[in-house]
Amino acid sequence: MSRDLIGYGQTPPDPRWPRGARIAVQFVVNYEEGAENSVLNGDAGSEAFLSEMVGAASHPARAMAMESLYEYGSRAGFWRLHRLFTERGLPVTIFGVANAMAMNPAAVEAMLAADWEIASHGLKWIDYQYVPEEMERAHIAEAIALHTRLTGARPLGWYQGRTSPNTARLVREEGGFVYDADSYADDLPYYAEGQLIVPYTLDANDMKIVALNGFTEGEQFFRYLRDTFDQLRAEGGRMMSVGLHGRIAGRPGRAAALARFLDHVMASGDAWVARRIDIARHWMEVHPA
Repeated sequence: MSRDLIGYGQTPPDPRWPRGARIAVQFVVNYEEGAENSVLNGDAGSEAFLSEMVGAASHPARAMAMESLYEYGSRAGFWRLHRLFTERGLPVTIFGVANAMAMNPAAVEAMLAADWEIASHGLKWIDYQYVPEEMERAHIAEAIALHTRLTGARPLGWYQGRTSPNTARLVREEGGFVYDADSYADDLPYYAEGQLIVPYTLDANDMKIVALNGFTEGEQFFRYLRDTFDQLRAEGGRMMSVGLHGRIAGRPGRAAALARFLDHVMASGDAWVARRIDIARHWMEVHPA
């Protein structure tokens, strides 16, 4: 697939969001805990990415501190985020790693009971950059099968995150996904070789809290989310994605900042907060391929 460096240019299309909303806002909770790199999962070493231990090394044995940091996400952080959103009646899309969801059926039940969309975040939460094509294809098929058994329906959205050069093509070839979120290329959905792309975000994302170039505390996170929302709302006809993780934004001090942002969005009165699948279906209706 060739690169598109032009996109919509100076004249992005009018998304005609429902109820005349000026902005569509989409919250993602990434559910990865338990499927990260671990010798228990047959991986070569421990996880070294996206935790409180910035710059941690991967070890060819169990890394108990790293494991416990991830365990916080499934044991406590997920439930804190669940409360924040359900108390406000705000919809969420889960990017669910199939192997992680299999380890916590109660969390999956809570996602389904809240009517959250559960999109696929792949089979394992690992870097696929150098995974052989046939293995990645097999992992995609296994992720769909396990996801279907766990949730009662196949996933309609896809986000691998740590992709390979083959991921987008393999997702298109699988043929059952309404949208692919493995892009950060725009503020609006778009089509690429017939596949609807609903772009995601790495900047309005709590991962920046555990990065060397990121937010150092909750108020910075809140201000960045607020400023992004206010700018896109002022422009009108845009989409804002927010990326969250139980082990990161689910920590108390950060959850307080997220709560302030949720209330800011609700107070605006003209934001459409939706699941990613709802945005995808709206786009396909208003702007068919």
